[in-house]
Amino acid sequence: MKKILALTLAIAMVAMSLVGCSAPAKENQSGGNTPSQGSGNAADGFEIALITDKGNIDDKSFNQGSWEGVVAFAEAEGISHQYIKPEEASDAGYLAAIDLAVTGGAKVVVTPGFLFEVPIFEAQNKYPDVKFILLDGAPHSADYSTFETKENVASIMYSEEQSGYLAGYAAVMDGMTKLGFMGGMAVPAVQAFGYGYLQGAEDAAKELGLADGSVEVTYHYTGNFEENDTNKATARTMYQEGTEVIFACGGAVGKSVMSAASEAGAKVIGVDVDQRYDSETVITSATKGLAASVIAVLESIYKTNSWDTFGGKTTYFNAANDGVGLPTTVIGDENADAFDRFEKFTKEQYEEVFSKLADGSIEVKRTIEVADATGYATAQELTNSLGLVKVKVTTR
Repeated sequence: MKKILALTLAIAMVAMSLVGCSAPAKENQSGGNTPSQGSGNAADGFEIALITDKGNIDDKSFNQGSWEGVVAFAEAEGISHQYIKPEEASDAGYLAAIDLAVTGGAKVVVTPGFLFEVPIFEAQNKYPDVKFILLDGAPHSADYSTFETKENVASIMYSEEQSGYLAGYAAVMDGMTKLGFMGGMAVPAVQAFGYGYLQGAEDAAKELGLADGSVEVTYHYTGNFEENDTNKATARTMYQEGTEVIFACGGAVGKSVMSAASEAGAKVIGVDVDQRYDSETVITSATKGLAASVIAVLESIYKTNSWDTFGGKTTYFNAANDGVGLPTTVIGDENADAFDRFEKFTKEQYEEVFSKLADGSIEVKRTIEVADATGYATAQELTNSLGLVKVKVTTR
């Protein structure tokens, strides 16, 4: 318990001081592929490197959450560390950044997100003595014909369906019956979030004894992970149609949804990390334990000599090992209530349902059969495959 409390405090301190760890503006404008601030410098070499995806290190999402884990662990252990923002968001750009990290002396490279699956597939062979921590992905060839995770790669996945379930459950238990889901592209993680969201809403409606079809969900994929006028307009329309809360599950898509929610006086559920600090409209977030999982793998390398626990395989972080969930604390205020933006749903209710996910009493489907090659499920596929009765889904 003491270890968990210490870890939470360390991550919170990193989050609050992240601005100081981010690259100065002039570095970010220098063309990329430049080691950015951390401990040590490129000339002296650095042992742990994180390569950002196309976002920034302070993106309130995968890059930031992963970097917080690197910083918390590396500073506690006195290990040099840097992050590198690639020159371009492509397989070639990511590989070039990995080359730079290894040239700079990196023995461990952390790569946040599925965009690194192909680069790591190549890098694991090119640098057999370097350990790679690939978050939310598994190495495969560009044409998807070959999947292979070498012994120097730890493939870390998250049970998004469980945190999505908690989000949907909380929304309905709080009294909301008109829900929205805006996912980015229909990649496995986003699909799992959405499927879990529907199942959580269904179970909450059953628990409350609501009538069949009384919970209405508008379900939509934007086809991108961008903040743009089109995504904001879609969210605005959903709110105008009576949607009370939208689960924004698509990276920067969330910014568009928050903007529309602010204008409409409506609500948002964030994703990946706690996004309550981005907007007053965010009532909770379906989070992944990005920092905690990075720390766990780094500990296996540097402290417990147990890399085999993760290397050469895919490991899922879920409710049982605190890998997913809704936020239960507010950074910087240990006395604050992380559930204060709900009207009815409480921390006690959350802990009760979370414990059932953790012990397996509640099982949540992660995948379903979808006919369309895009991965976009029809309302009928969602209804039939997920056993929805209380929830009525409309796709657009």
